[in-house]
Amino acid sequence: MSKTPFTSFFTAMMMALAAHPMTACKPGAEMPPSEPVYSNSQQANEDLSGSRRNAITRAVRKSSPAIVGINVTETRTQYYRDPWDDYFGDPFFRNFYGDRPRTYKRNYEVRSLGSGFLISADGYILTNDHVAGNASKIVVTMTDGTKHDARIIGTDPVSDVAVLKIEGRGFPFLTLSNSDDVEVGEWAIAFGNPFGLFDNNAKPTVTVGVVSNVGVSFTQPGEGGEDRVYKNMIQTDAAISSGNSGGPLVNALGEVIGVNTVIYSTSQSARGSGSIGIGFAIPINRVKAIVDRLQKDGSIRRDFWTGMKLSAIDENVARYFKLSGTDGVLVSEVATDGPADDAGIEPGDVIIAINGRPTLRDEDVNIAILDGEVNQKLKFTVIRSGEKKDLTMTLLARPRSGGVRN
Repeated sequence: MSKTPFTSFFTAMMMALAAHPMTACKPGAEMPPSEPVYSNSQQANEDLSGSRRNAITRAVRKSSPAIVGINVTETRTQYYRDPWDDYFGDPFFRNFYGDRPRTYKRNYEVRSLGSGFLISADGYILTNDHVAGNASKIVVTMTDGTKHDARIIGTDPVSDVAVLKIEGRGFPFLTLSNSDDVEVGEWAIAFGNPFGLFDNNAKPTVTVGVVSNVGVSFTQPGEGGEDRVYKNMIQTDAAISSGNSGGPLVNALGEVIGVNTVIYSTSQSARGSGSIGIGFAIPINRVKAIVDRLQKDGSIRRDFWTGMKLSAIDENVARYFKLSGTDGVLVSEVATDGPADDAGIEPGDVIIAINGRPTLRDEDVNIAILDGEVNQKLKFTVIRSGEKKDLTMTLLARPRSGGVRN
């Protein structure tokens, strides 16, 4: 029986299917991807390594050599009262034993650690004032394991920035970015020396998160009695713990956008402070301005006074002064011939802005004023008897007899 054209076609199709079986797919499903075929293990490893490398790993590789661990020795003085003072201070005992010193002092050493990073090939290092600002001895450890004695070039307790220097040339250093361009949600990579781990293998610890917020401002008490002013801080959820202070916060390009400085923690001791995902870095643009001053002058003169006392406004105060609300800060006292008096500020004025930035609470005023320096001019916007006035105050050096500083 002769084969028809259809029979011949059918027979050819069946033979083709038998030679090349197809994998069945469910309706709507995609065909399974073809797996790469490697001729040898080296080719497979190269492909795997390439897939692991990304912007984060490149930024880490670029930045790590410029990170340093900082070990600090600080000499502190403790004053204490003679426990027998109540007895030997009595005139009766003084006749027998004479005058005795009433107080004593004892010097002792405190050791601490922190982080830093090189910003120039000739050995300039950035860190926090609270890391190294009061140090009597500083030892810097590089990622190649070498140790260098460092000296303080300048430090500013208010902004919490310190500049150190080690001797040498050809050091790796980091590029400083423009922190005004930082975007919420972009990658943030924190480097540092948490809990002294840098000393184990001379390598910085790396944590990764995102920029959680920008423009966060607040104050905190400093160790030397001055308030620290943290202005326009960069918030991140990259893990920052004790010992990370002074290390860099970099972007995915490996450029520094901030200096890791403050964390919120549930710990009751600074030594055990760990990350809960809320950390803050000083924006690098603010740091740049401070560094220029410290390299030139070694410090920034903050010993000014305002000659006024301020009070928060609650509902009772607002009612007494017939104010329309509780926004702003009340001037409760003005010293005669002080900077506030010279500026024309009067008791009862309500400060609603300084240099154009609203002051809704006393913390806003503290941030604006405490970050000032001697001879700086500040423009105060106040409400007086329902009228708005702009007044300019010059922050004058504090007189030796003291003065009222806000």
